[in-house]
Amino acid sequence: MLKSWLPVAPNSDFPLENIPFGIFSPESAPDELRAGTIIGNTVIDLQELLDLGYFDDYENFGDIYPFVFQSECLNDFIAEGKAFTRFVRKQIQTIFAAGSDLEKKENELDILLYDADEVIMHLPVMIGDYTDFYSSRQHATNVGMMFRDPANALLPNWLHIPVGYHGRASSIVVSCTDVVRPLGQRLPQGAEVPVFGASQLLDFELEVAFIVGAENAMGERVSTADAEDYIFGLTLFNDWSARDIQAWEYVPLGPFLGKNFASSMSAWVVTLDALNEFRVAGPAQTDPQILPYLEYEGKKHFDIALEVAIQTPAGDEKIVSNSNFKNMYWNMVQQLAHHTVGGCPMRIGDVCASGTISGDTPESYGSMLEITWRGSKPITMPDGTERKFINDGDTVVMRGFAEKDGVRIGFGDVSGKILPALPL
Repeated sequence: MLKSWLPVAPNSDFPLENIPFGIFSPESAPDELRAGTIIGNTVIDLQELLDLGYFDDYENFGDIYPFVFQSECLNDFIAEGKAFTRFVRKQIQTIFAAGSDLEKKENELDILLYDADEVIMHLPVMIGDYTDFYSSRQHATNVGMMFRDPANALLPNWLHIPVGYHGRASSIVVSCTDVVRPLGQRLPQGAEVPVFGASQLLDFELEVAFIVGAENAMGERVSTADAEDYIFGLTLFNDWSARDIQAWEYVPLGPFLGKNFASSMSAWVVTLDALNEFRVAGPAQTDPQILPYLEYEGKKHFDIALEVAIQTPAGDEKIVSNSNFKNMYWNMVQQLAHHTVGGCPMRIGDVCASGTISGDTPESYGSMLEITWRGSKPITMPDGTERKFINDGDTVVMRGFAEKDGVRIGFGDVSGKILPALPL
């Protein structure tokens, strides 16, 4: 275990081993965005570290744009490549380790360090495109049982390809951003014609997203062997879903208005390097046998514990899901390999979300659709009210962390409060 001279609580998501990256601004200067990292509850200004010379030892430092961290997004930093990312992480771990020289330089600390409660977090990357996958076998099976033949819950293609759709990047927001209940068409049970109005079946989807960290040329595919070179890091992701709007529109072309009103992303991007110790084997994919371009070697799944809580308007909280990222059938390298197999060019900052992450038991389901089984099994909140789906005024909070041998690598929360629909 590494020890920092900055205070780090035992259950902190952000020990010295983590060093995630994000975009913040001080509350005193909300428009002055810059890149940072976090240790414990202390946010660190990376541009100030660069200006003070702490990254001068990088062998290609002369080629680094001098304001790479003084930016409204991490894209320029990511574009410098993993060699620079790894150098920056190692330098931070060195200078903030217990006993380092920086601890004694009080004049530098004032411009470097911020209390996490005194900064505003922003969307970490400029997102050009967003893809949402559908890669949890348990989730796909549950949905198939509810809406199709239970004996044939999975569609014929599901065990052969990582199914996905292209979403709306412009509606991805950072954690703590309020979400307005969407309007749209829906077909009430027993009705023959649709009605227009606010969604009545508003849901969350527990997901993990990866940030694309390198680009491939149009026509060039990325193999599973090379895919991790194209992945910068991971965030928690809530793919908000209006189930009634979605059910009416999704045939024949899939999700549209039921998904494009909002998705919420956690503020800190955790690198794959920080998660190396938490790799686990994935499920067997031999029945049926997957095609060769989707085969991979090594451990490409990650043991990351996930939970979802619903907070009432009064602040009472109930945990409604405990799942794990290792429950995925299709992993990230397979998703990226399939995404690019036809020659689709990926861009730095693109977001690819995992799809709802559900386990084998009701306690591990990753959406209210499954937890309440289409509303037939409502859950009781601490204040005595019931939830079939998400009410106005509710806040959904997702948390995630990996833990092993006393080291905990976390993501921070991703939360969003539901506001009433706009007047008709």
